[in-house]
Amino acid sequence: MVTTDASLPQLLARLERVYTDLHAHPELSFAERRTAGIAAAWLREHGYDVVEGVGGTGVVGVLRTAPGPVVLLRADMDGLPVLEDTGLPYASQARGTGPDGRDVPVMHACGHDVHVTCLLGAAALLAADRSWQGTVVTLFQPAEEVAQGAEAMVTDGLYHRVPRPDVVLGQHVAPIPAGMIGLRTGPAFAASDSLRVTLYGSGGHGSRPEATVDPVVMAAATVLRLQTLVSREVAGTDTAVVTVGAVNAGTKANIIPDRAELLVNVRTYDPGVRERVLAGIRRIVAAEAQASGAERPPEVESIETAPAVVNDEAAADRTRPALESVVGAGAVVDPGQVTGSEDVGVLATAADAPCVFWLLGGADPAAFAAARDIDGIRAVMASVPSNHSPAYAPVVQPTLTVGVHALVAAARVWLNQE
Repeated sequence: MVTTDASLPQLLARLERVYTDLHAHPELSFAERRTAGIAAAWLREHGYDVVEGVGGTGVVGVLRTAPGPVVLLRADMDGLPVLEDTGLPYASQARGTGPDGRDVPVMHACGHDVHVTCLLGAAALLAADRSWQGTVVTLFQPAEEVAQGAEAMVTDGLYHRVPRPDVVLGQHVAPIPAGMIGLRTGPAFAASDSLRVTLYGSGGHGSRPEATVDPVVMAAATVLRLQTLVSREVAGTDTAVVTVGAVNAGTKANIIPDRAELLVNVRTYDPGVRERVLAGIRRIVAAEAQASGAERPPEVESIETAPAVVNDEAAADRTRPALESVVGAGAVVDPGQVTGSEDVGVLATAADAPCVFWLLGGADPAAFAAARDIDGIRAVMASVPSNHSPAYAPVVQPTLTVGVHALVAAARVWLNQE
């Protein structure tokens, strides 16, 4: 692995301390003030022009050498309302305020602390050796977990405040072996749509259901019927996932409530499939309410949405050799389509720039010792803690070292640097 900084061991040691600190102090979406302060101070220390408060808590650093391409490197900062169960000495004890105002535990259960740390390291290396030509834009984004942060930064005039990029690069840590990178061209991460469905019934005493319209039964029928969207309305050659993640209704066993709420999530890659599934949800919800005799039509509200992340083929082909220079040609694999979602594509679309977004291995390689190919890796992945799990904990090394160098190598390919 070629480096550009004679003090790299010291930098990596410092980054490990930063990482464990970030992991111990996660912050929820749009509340990433401490993390943003760390990023801003680091960037100033390394000579970047810094813009703070973009889209709420977003931080952007700009470093110029000579006229040339503009490369945007992105990391997201927010944690999740998850109670950590890793047993790590630096496990989070943090609390935060959820969207409903309740006090909740907070954990970096998706690895955004890895993303921030790697981008800080890349920013330091790119500043230490400025043999490249162009402009580096380092972007620390809030609120990826609610699929609102990228849009908030763009709406807040991001590209009026910093140079518009020629390419958007980034990575997401994943439960594949540390030392491996996953890169797929075309639709790589699924579009995500989260909906709040409110079904209205007519409440009453549990002993007299005939005098009510029971929204609990209506909700149960709706949940079952929604599962037919994928099994009966999406072609076997297409991909869609429909999940009902929450059902909320009632307060007491002998009271029939007057409403029920479903939280529904949809993952798709193809825009046509996405439109068909979302329309199908609205159709089924309305039909089940009508079949139950509901006097008031249901409400379907979009609460989170992110488009599919589409890796530009030419840009990915240009970037792949740089990633291979870090981990070796055999360690850059096609992971297949990822059903997880990301809003990084919003930054690329707003700039009319290609996007290249890859998976960064963060799992203990020893767990994958018997795996011989990507299918073997997928089999092991089913048995190790993954993103959003209370037990999710990437190994610190070589994850950080690979992540830092992957960002630097990819950026240099676009900055007129072989």
